[in-house]
Amino acid sequence: MALIKGLKLCAGALIKENWVLTAAHCDPKGNPQVILGAHSTSHKEKLDQVFSIKKAIRYPCFDPQTFEGDLQLLQLEGKATMTKAVGILQLPRAGDGEDVKPHTKCHVAGWGSTKKDACQMSNALREANVTVIDRKICNDAQHYNFNPVIDLSMICAGGRKGEDDSCEGDSGSPLICDNVFRGVTSFGKCGNPQKPGIYILLTKKHLNWIKKTIAGAI
Repeated sequence: MALIKGLKLCAGALIKENWVLTAAHCDPKGNPQVILGAHSTSHKEKLDQVFSIKKAIRYPCFDPQTFEGDLQLLQLEGKATMTKAVGILQLPRAGDGEDVKPHTKCHVAGWGSTKKDACQMSNALREANVTVIDRKICNDAQHYNFNPVIDLSMICAGGRKGEDDSCEGDSGSPLICDNVFRGVTSFGKCGNPQKPGIYILLTKKHLNWIKKTIAGAI
């Protein structure tokens, strides 16, 4: 996990020694730092590795209104050292870039708020178990009501009665389903069962963009 500490708190996944995948709406202004190996947000730890951002590259089709394509690559000023606290999260293989079926059990981790509407972020890295919800349900009148549309490039997932969810500060966190990195935390209403967490699915199109961007960067 990568902690992105700037104007806002976000998270991300180290996918290469010097690349982090996060959400496009995580604004890289304010000279944010990327902290790898962090467990706490309040104090520096022995195994932390801190990097400045060399380059922030948003997915070119990102739409801030609909959150479609809410992906961003951060190139680090330096390469991470692999330790027991820092490791690379492998991207899905080409065959895994398909959809994630409803009722699939997944988990997401981050430093986001642990209470609805709370301004205070969690000091410690926490994990939530979530279950994938059918997009038809997510788009119905009791849920997002097509505002925005939860399309095929997104995963809708939440906990029972909304008690487990990603929250403010978790943006960019990786969604892991059946031990495979399947999505990136985008938006939601923090523990509200009517507005489950929405994650950007790592589709073949998204994976191709990630690989081409990393290969073409200087």
